[in-house]
Amino acid sequence: MSAGPVVVVGAGPAGLAAALELRRRGVADVLVLERETAPGGIPRHAQHQGFGLRDLRRPLSGPRYARRYAELAAAAGAELRTETMVTGWSPGGPLELTGPRGREQLEPAAVVLATGCRERPRSARLVPGSRPEGVMTTGTLQQLVYLKGLTPGARAVVVGAEHVSFSALLTLAHGGARTVGMVTELPRHQSLALFRAGAALRFRTPLWTRTALGAIHGRARVEEVELTDLDSGAVRRVACDTVVFSADWIPDHELAVMAGLAMDTGTRGPAVDTALRTSSPGVFAAGNLLHGAETADVAALSGRHAAAAAAAFLVDGGPWPEVRVPIWCDPPLRWIAPNLVVPGAGSPPRGRFALRSASFLQRPRVEVAQAGRTLWSGRLRRLVPGRSAALPHGWTAAVDPDGGPVSVRLGTGG
Repeated sequence: MSAGPVVVVGAGPAGLAAALELRRRGVADVLVLERETAPGGIPRHAQHQGFGLRDLRRPLSGPRYARRYAELAAAAGAELRTETMVTGWSPGGPLELTGPRGREQLEPAAVVLATGCRERPRSARLVPGSRPEGVMTTGTLQQLVYLKGLTPGARAVVVGAEHVSFSALLTLAHGGARTVGMVTELPRHQSLALFRAGAALRFRTPLWTRTALGAIHGRARVEEVELTDLDSGAVRRVACDTVVFSADWIPDHELAVMAGLAMDTGTRGPAVDTALRTSSPGVFAAGNLLHGAETADVAALSGRHAAAAAAAFLVDGGPWPEVRVPIWCDPPLRWIAPNLVVPGAGSPPRGRFALRSASFLQRPRVEVAQAGRTLWSGRLRRLVPGRSAALPHGWTAAVDPDGGPVSVRLGTGG
C-alpha cells in the first residue's frame, strides 16, 4: 500500500485544472486517475470551437482544449495515469485501483472527485418500443463521428433542445446525417437564441416543442419514432434511422455513493459547501459531478477552486466542518450549487451560486430565507431549464449555524 498527498479522480477539465492548481500551490505529489485511454474528458471528442474562454482566456476546439490541459498538468509535475479505475472505496477506507499496473491501494491525504456527468440513455428515460440499433446519446455520437470516423446514419431525430442538443445537430452534419427534427417537451428551446437561429438558418431543422417521444420502432435499425403532441394528444410517426438523446444529465456519482458521501437530492451529486468540501474529511468534489451540466471552462474553474481548498487543507490540517447548513430549493426551482453553508468557508466558485429552475421565468424575484428571516431578495434576469443563473453569495454571512435549513424560493410582489 502506498500513499500520496492528493489523488484526483477524473482527467476531464475539472480534474486536470485541479491537478494543475495543486501543483501551482506547491503540492508535491499529485496523481490523476482516468479510466479512459487518454486524458481530457468529453472535450476530446467535441470538435466545435469555444472551449477555454473563461479559464484559459482563448477560444479552442474541444480536442485542442483537452490536449492543452493535459500538457499543462503534466508539465507542472502531476502524474496522469490512464486506463485506471477506482474499483473500491469503502467509507474511511483506502482507494482500490485497477489498471495496467494491476490492483493496488492508495491512502491519500486528500481526494478531489472530478468524475463528471453523463446524459441519461434511453433505458433510464423509459422510452418504449423495439430495441433496434441507431439509438445513442450525444456523447456516443461524438465518439462515433470524431474518434472513430463512422457515419451515424442518414436521418436523425434529436431528443432535447439544450446547448448540447444543438452540438449534436452539428456533429450529425459532420457525420453525414440529416437531422429531420428536434423534440422537446418544453414550450421552447433552452439554448441561446443565437444557437437556435443559426441552426434554423444553416440546417433548416424543425423544432417540435411540447412534443414527447412516445416510442421507437424498427427491426435491425431504427425505422421511425412516435411523437405525441402534449397539448392536443395527437400522435404522429416520423421516419428516421437514428435517435440521439441529448441533455437530461446525471452526475457520475457511483464512486461518491460507494464512499458513503452525503448526497444532494436536487443535483444528485455530492453535497458540498462553498469550499467544495464533501461530508468526508479530506474529500473534495468539483465540476459536473456536482451537477449536470455546465460548460467545460466552468467545470475547470470549479476544479481550480476545489484544488485551492484541498491545498489549504493539507497545509492547515484543521478540523473538518461539523456544522453544515443545507440549502433547499422550493419548486419550481430545482437545485442550487453549492448546497451547504459552513461558517468561514469563503465564497463559492466564481463568486456565485448556480441556480436552476424547472420552468421558464422572466425577471423572477428570488428570496433566500432561514427560519422566517429574509437573508437576500432580488430579481434575476431570467431562469431557463437546463441553464444556470447566478445567485449572489453575500447573504451567507447572515446564516445562523443553528437556525436550520436555508430555503431559496420565488418571491412575491414587487
